[in-house]
Amino acid sequence: MGRRSVSERDRADPQALGREDRWTGVRAVVAGLGASGYAAADTLQHQGAEVVVLDHAIPEGAQREKATLLEILGVDVRMGPEAGVSLDDVDLVVTSPGWPPSTPLFLEAAERGIPVWGEVELAWRLRGPDAAPWLAVTGTNGKTTTVQMLDEILRAEGLRSAAVGNVGRPVLEAVMDPEPYDVLAVELSSYQLHWSESLSCEASVVLNVEPDHLDWHGDEAAYAAAKGRVYQHARLACVYNVQDATTERLVMDADVVEGCRAIGFTLGTPGPGMIGLVEDVIADRAFVEDRHTSAAELGTLADLERDGVPAAPHVVADALAAAALARAHGVSQRAVRDGLRSFRLDAHRMALVTEAGGVRWIDDSKATNVSAARAALHSAADVVWVAGGLAKGATFDELVLDVRDRLRGVVLVGRDRELIADALRRHAPEIPVIEVDSGETDPMEAVVASAASLAREGDTVLLAPACASMDQFRSYAHRGEAFAAAVRRHTRT
Repeated sequence: MGRRSVSERDRADPQALGREDRWTGVRAVVAGLGASGYAAADTLQHQGAEVVVLDHAIPEGAQREKATLLEILGVDVRMGPEAGVSLDDVDLVVTSPGWPPSTPLFLEAAERGIPVWGEVELAWRLRGPDAAPWLAVTGTNGKTTTVQMLDEILRAEGLRSAAVGNVGRPVLEAVMDPEPYDVLAVELSSYQLHWSESLSCEASVVLNVEPDHLDWHGDEAAYAAAKGRVYQHARLACVYNVQDATTERLVMDADVVEGCRAIGFTLGTPGPGMIGLVEDVIADRAFVEDRHTSAAELGTLADLERDGVPAAPHVVADALAAAALARAHGVSQRAVRDGLRSFRLDAHRMALVTEAGGVRWIDDSKATNVSAARAALHSAADVVWVAGGLAKGATFDELVLDVRDRLRGVVLVGRDRELIADALRRHAPEIPVIEVDSGETDPMEAVVASAASLAREGDTVLLAPACASMDQFRSYAHRGEAFAAAVRRHTRT
């Protein structure tokens, strides 16, 4: 990017530009060449901007292919540990979710008054005049399940919908799709929301708030505030969790469009303005004509059963939140029921691996934090708990106090396993604990063998690590696959 001073050219103002404008003259830096970074660089170049991409990783495989494609289009791609750029001639910085606010590039941009956007913010600003409304989902746990349920419900209504954002496909790609959508189900992480300032979603939900990603956000207050951004400027509904007071407070603190309603979801009996359960019926007392005296049936808990297994409470809560967002969009009762009936959980989310010798083996490797592990542990009694990995600053005393009466035994693995072991020694010293050495060539073989030695007929062996996976595995999916493979080998012998 050229080193002309601002005085040698007119400073471009990307904040005044939209989809119908040419971005010629805008100098943009895109931080990160993951899925969202690639989408941002490709789109900005297509709009006419001059783009530099920075990524400190050594390019290889798919990332190298992305870099080559962008270079062919005329994007300046700079990769490797020493990659850098001067901000002397820059009008906009677009960041990928993983880059923390403390990154020197962003601090310098703030000092210079250069806007820093996430890919989601860029997507919002590039929506067309007849853009699809966004139904947005965030929370510490359950985001992907809820947004996929929501997408199923919207499709059951006959709408052209897509589950996008943190769930997989970048929002920007969906926004720029030449075939327009009727509505978008958008999963947003706290990272993405931190860099978003002008969203005005049709309806939004914060499913729950538990301490997480504190190393990125700095403290719990900043993390919660990032989640709360999803409610800002909401137009029709702010959906909150009646069982989580923080989510209701975030609604009360939000500056919303006049007429926007607060809608609660609850595993208990719903009051007016809520969606909840009346025995086994999913009951809507929010989007009916006389919500003070009547309710609409949206389905039953049987609609959420899979292979005869009832849905865990946290999955039911996700379904209620998805139903609330869909009803805010005007979806029929029938579509909610049909969408929930057809929905299937992704892999590594409370997935039954097998049942052998009266023992059920469950893979919930996606439970990468304390609150997700708590929800999983509350879905079963008499549990052999498999846990450990990267704690990300979490503590485990409250979790152990909450679930100790359910524990048959515990198997710990991973770098920070001793943090969980210490909590167990303090609060549940009677529970047998087996620690698997992280130096094992195949740690899951030892984990499964240890769990089998603790389990009795009628027990559930539950992989719900409460920790991230990257100390020993490529991802939570890789960890779940290794666990499932080891379970199948063990139960065949």
